[in-house]
Amino acid sequence: MEELGMHRVAAKFVPRILTDDQKQKQHINVCTELRQLTSDDETFLSRVITGDESWVYGYDPKTKQQSSQWKSSMSPRPKKARQVKSNVKSMIITFPEVKGIVHREFVPTGQTVNSRFYYKVLR
Repeated sequence: MEELGMHRVAAKFVPRILTDDQKQKQHINVCTELRQLTSDDETFLSRVITGDESWVYGYDPKTKQQSSQWKSSMSPRPKKARQVKSNVKSMIITFPEVKGIVHREFVPTGQTVNSRFYYKVLR
């Protein structure tokens, strides 16, 4: 992962079961830490990239006008169904930052999204 400029860091240990008071204190600690990081470095938040997974559906993009046809006076009028979600759906993974989307990746049909898949996407 050195080629990507990434390095390994250990996660902070958080007990599985936290009381409401402990959760609130943890939230305050995280917010305080983020506030400190942004005050120390004004570009900190502009360098944060997140990830998001979304389902996207296929649609017939033709409008009623675009799908019009020539016909004789004796032939029946063509019909067009309203746009509805099709059975074609894909997952897309996006990596946005403050200025826009850094990278997007359509997940192939049948692909399991796991750490191996993310590793390939990030490379």
